[in-house]
Amino acid sequence: MLLVVDANELFSAMIARGKALDLFFHNDIELISPSFIIEEFEKYYEEIADKSGFSVEETISFFLLLLPQIKFVNGEEYFSFLPRATEISPDPKDVHYFAIALKFNCPIWSEERKLKEQKHVEVITTKELLGRI
Repeated sequence: MLLVVDANELFSAMIARGKALDLFFHNDIELISPSFIIEEFEKYYEEIADKSGFSVEETISFFLLLLPQIKFVNGEEYFSFLPRATEISPDPKDVHYFAIALKFNCPIWSEERKLKEQKHVEVITTKELLGRI
């Protein structure tokens, strides 16, 4: 199953290290995301370390372990889908996730309830994903 994973899902999995983290290594799941997630991590890695109980070094190593599990998509690959994504995304911060989902015709993996307010792109929570695999 191909899914667009949002940064919050990735960072939450790093912090909680529960079933959501296991999904990053599941054979039936292929994850894609905008390449700016790496920049997001660079902004928040100290906060992630603090919340997870890991040292900063361990947090960076953990992130580097997860990186190969995600295919990163550059903006030029989904640029033509941004206008439509802007129309349907309930949150302007999530437009890129919607554009990727439109390009690849796949759901977004997110816990943000607000994203489910639209009917054009399926948004799936961790609990829903666990029920499908």
